[in-house]
Amino acid sequence: MTENKEFNPDIVTVVDENGVQHVFEELDRIETDEGRFIALLPVYDEAEEILDDDGELIILTVVEDEDGETYLEPIEDEKLFNKIGELFEERLEDLFEFDGE
Repeated sequence: MTENKEFNPDIVTVVDENGVQHVFEELDRIETDEGRFIALLPVYDEAEEILDDDGELIILTVVEDEDGETYLEPIEDEKLFNKIGELFEERLEDLFEFDGE
Protein backbone atom coordinates (compact mmCIF):
# COMPACT_ATOMS: atom_id res chain seq x y z
CA MET A 1 0.00 0.00 0.00
CA THR A 2 1.43 3.38 -0.98
CA GLU A 3 0.99 6.40 1.20
CA ASN A 4 -0.41 9.55 -0.42
CA LYS A 5 1.40 12.58 0.98
CA GLU A 6 0.04 16.01 0.21
CA PHE A 7 2.34 18.92 -0.47
CA ASN A 8 1.93 21.52 2.25
CA PRO A 9 3.86 24.72 1.56
CA ASP A 10 5.59 26.60 4.37
CA ILE A 11 3.59 29.79 4.83
CA VAL A 12 5.24 32.84 6.40
CA THR A 13 3.36 35.92 7.58
CA VAL A 14 5.41 39.11 7.66
CA VAL A 15 4.29 42.35 9.29
CA ASP A 16 5.82 45.42 7.61
CA GLU A 17 6.83 48.69 9.26
CA ASN A 18 3.25 50.00 8.79
CA GLY A 19 1.71 47.03 10.60
CA VAL A 20 0.35 45.48 7.38
CA GLN A 21 0.49 41.68 7.17
CA HIS A 22 1.83 40.02 4.02
CA VAL A 23 1.63 36.27 3.40
CA PHE A 24 4.38 34.39 1.55
CA GLU A 25 5.27 30.84 0.64
CA GLU A 26 8.78 29.96 1.77
CA LEU A 27 10.60 28.36 -1.13
CA ASP A 28 14.10 27.91 0.23
CA ARG A 29 16.61 28.97 2.88
CA ILE A 30 20.36 29.18 2.65
CA GLU A 31 23.16 30.07 5.02
CA THR A 32 26.45 31.48 3.75
CA ASP A 33 29.42 33.25 5.31
CA GLU A 34 27.50 36.49 4.69
CA GLY A 35 24.44 35.42 6.70
CA ARG A 36 21.11 33.57 6.52
CA PHE A 37 18.72 34.22 3.66
CA ILE A 38 15.21 33.21 2.64
CA ALA A 39 13.43 33.08 -0.73
CA LEU A 40 9.70 33.83 -0.71
CA LEU A 41 6.79 34.09 -3.14
CA PRO A 42 3.69 36.17 -2.32
CA VAL A 43 0.47 34.27 -1.56
CA TYR A 44 -2.77 35.88 -2.70
CA ASP A 45 -6.41 35.30 -1.85
CA GLU A 46 -7.89 36.80 -5.00
CA ALA A 47 -7.43 35.40 -8.52
CA GLU A 48 -6.95 38.92 -9.91
CA GLU A 49 -4.00 39.50 -7.57
CA ILE A 50 -2.39 36.28 -8.79
CA LEU A 51 -2.76 37.38 -12.41
CA ASP A 52 -1.32 40.83 -11.66
CA ASP A 53 1.71 39.44 -9.82
CA ASP A 54 5.02 39.68 -11.69
CA GLY A 55 6.26 36.37 -10.24
CA GLU A 56 9.32 38.00 -8.75
CA LEU A 57 11.16 36.05 -6.08
CA ILE A 58 11.44 37.94 -2.77
CA ILE A 59 14.88 37.46 -1.19
CA LEU A 60 15.45 38.68 2.35
CA THR A 61 18.10 38.32 5.01
CA VAL A 62 17.19 36.67 8.32
CA VAL A 63 18.29 38.79 11.29
CA GLU A 64 18.07 37.82 14.95
CA ASP A 65 18.26 40.48 17.69
CA GLU A 66 19.65 40.13 21.23
CA ASP A 67 16.24 39.03 22.55
CA GLY A 68 16.06 36.13 20.08
CA GLU A 69 13.41 37.83 17.91
CA THR A 70 13.76 37.01 14.22
CA TYR A 71 13.29 39.65 11.55
CA LEU A 72 13.36 39.57 7.77
CA GLU A 73 15.08 42.54 6.16
CA PRO A 74 15.94 43.59 2.62
CA ILE A 75 19.49 42.98 1.44
CA GLU A 76 20.88 46.50 1.07
CA ASP A 77 24.15 45.58 -0.68
CA GLU A 78 23.42 45.12 -4.40
CA LYS A 79 26.46 42.89 -4.99
CA LEU A 80 25.44 40.59 -2.11
CA PHE A 81 21.82 40.59 -3.27
CA ASN A 82 22.87 39.50 -6.79
CA LYS A 83 25.15 36.78 -5.38
CA ILE A 84 22.43 35.36 -3.11
CA GLY A 85 19.84 35.67 -5.89
CA GLU A 86 22.04 33.57 -8.19
CA LEU A 87 22.42 30.90 -5.48
CA PHE A 88 18.64 30.68 -5.06
CA GLU A 89 18.11 30.56 -8.85
CA GLU A 90 20.53 27.65 -9.14
CA ARG A 91 18.81 25.78 -6.31
CA LEU A 92 15.28 26.46 -7.60
CA GLU A 93 15.82 26.21 -11.36
CA ASP A 94 14.17 22.77 -11.54
CA LEU A 95 10.96 24.18 -10.04
CA PHE A 96 10.80 27.62 -11.69
CA GLU A 97 11.69 29.34 -14.92
CA PHE A 98 13.85 32.44 -14.45
CA ASP A 99 14.06 35.16 -17.09
CA GLY A 100 17.56 36.32 -16.25
CA GLU A 101 16.74 39.81 -14.95
